[in-house]
Amino acid sequence: MTSKIGLIFDMDGVITNTVPLHFKAWKKMFADYDIDLTFEMYKERVDGIPRLDGAGAILTELSDEELIVAAAKKQGYFIELLNSDDVDVYEDAMKFIKSLEKNKYMFAVASSSKNCKDILKKIGVFETFDAVVDGYGFKNGKPDPEIFLNAAKLINVDPLNSVVFEDAKKGVEAAKNGNMMCVGVDRVNDPDILSKADIVIEDFHKLDITQIEEKIKKNV
Repeated sequence: MTSKIGLIFDMDGVITNTVPLHFKAWKKMFADYDIDLTFEMYKERVDGIPRLDGAGAILTELSDEELIVAAAKKQGYFIELLNSDDVDVYEDAMKFIKSLEKNKYMFAVASSSKNCKDILKKIGVFETFDAVVDGYGFKNGKPDPEIFLNAAKLINVDPLNSVVFEDAKKGVEAAKNGNMMCVGVDRVNDPDILSKADIVIEDFHKLDITQIEEKIKKNV
């Protein structure tokens, strides 16, 4: 394996904010069933879970076959919005990535989103990364470490020589379950949910890469 340090980034909440697009797509789909989805309903019952489960959380009267149709509608609306609307990007993350010397680090994105590659291409950074693991690239969801271990394998970096950047509690737990260093990215001013991370930052402007290198050297 390479002696380089592997930097593995979750996408949504770390590099991008796709919540506005997802909410619009869900709202449009539920409107087809005469339901006016509020943002509060979206956050409480739909956000962050698989499409089929999200559809079923609201459309409780539909059969399994009808829910599959509803979930497919939501995906179709999301792709339409992805093609027509802008995607919010966290510039602090992109500046951090672009400031690093590529000959010292391997870069990967590991996201449970099946739209991950399309989103990265949309914002023009797909080629920045040496590997991408999306929702098709693993079986077991976080806090299982499979998604991050697969990313480390693709960039040929030992997990002990890797660091995961995550904004969610289960993502932090997945990184630690994979024996990886983790930087928690607190985008919502709630650092307690990221307490198991090795380092917690509010944004990438406040991260010193030497901190990461020193911690990894102690762990290896």
